[in-house]
Amino acid sequence: MMSRTFVALLGACTIACTSFAQAPVASRTRVVMLGTGNPVADPDRFGPATVIIVDSTAYLVDAGVGVVRRWAAAIRAGAGPFKVWDLRRLFVTHLHSDHTLGYPDLILSSWTLAPPAIEPLQVFGPKGTRAMTEHLLAAYAEDIRIRTGASGERAGSPAPRVDVHEIAPGVVYRDSLVTVTAFHVHHGTWAQAFGYRFQTPDKVIVISGDAAPPSAIPAQCHGCDILIHEGAIFHSGVSEYQSQFHTSMEEMVDIANASRPKLLVLYHQRPGPNNAALEFIRARYDGRVVVARDLDVFQ
Repeated sequence: MMSRTFVALLGACTIACTSFAQAPVASRTRVVMLGTGNPVADPDRFGPATVIIVDSTAYLVDAGVGVVRRWAAAIRAGAGPFKVWDLRRLFVTHLHSDHTLGYPDLILSSWTLAPPAIEPLQVFGPKGTRAMTEHLLAAYAEDIRIRTGASGERAGSPAPRVDVHEIAPGVVYRDSLVTVTAFHVHHGTWAQAFGYRFQTPDKVIVISGDAAPPSAIPAQCHGCDILIHEGAIFHSGVSEYQSQFHTSMEEMVDIANASRPKLLVLYHQRPGPNNAALEFIRARYDGRVVVARDLDVFQ
């Protein structure tokens, strides 16, 4: 009998999405939508979190609520020979709570469950990321003290290690598999909010984070393989907040036509099927576009 997780994964997929078991082996790069929701407490959509897997290395963008358990669900569904503590590179778009509520979970759960020699968590994000990290570690100081004490399950082990890199636009990370470029996006009154462009051996993937026009996305995507873009679930003029902080359906059409990705994936969605927004965009944009659901896989 198939697991509930695997059944849910199959049900969530569209023509642009495959399950892990169906994924063509030729592709070195896959995108796993761990969480596709927004601040609404929707049990079907966890907080924003996206994993880009290149070969056997995982790169996480944002850490919304439930990120570690969603990652465990993806592993169970066949993401690869990973352990739950294998998310060791995190790229934060901005410090809104819905994008960071899973950050302490990522720090502490991976440390609690991992072998003693686990490598430090590498975190790249805007100004304020270091202060957030320090305060989180201070908030859990008693937990860490007990666990590393003489009778704790991590006796003799070091405390969680987090290397924080507060970034500016440009190349922020590079290894043998990826080059990650950060770029400013407009997100209301946030002084710093970033999108990210991932160049892998066989894909270019752009993630908007939360963003409103004027859009930096077309210049970053420019025919990219996969564009993962926030929102587009409301008409322009609905409210001043929405227009300053997020992208409307009409604006998404303009961004899509200027960017021309091979696949446009919409995330950061409210509860429900969001069919009206999808139909609106498809009627005005002739490229491939889908609304992502949690645990969808794209490549």
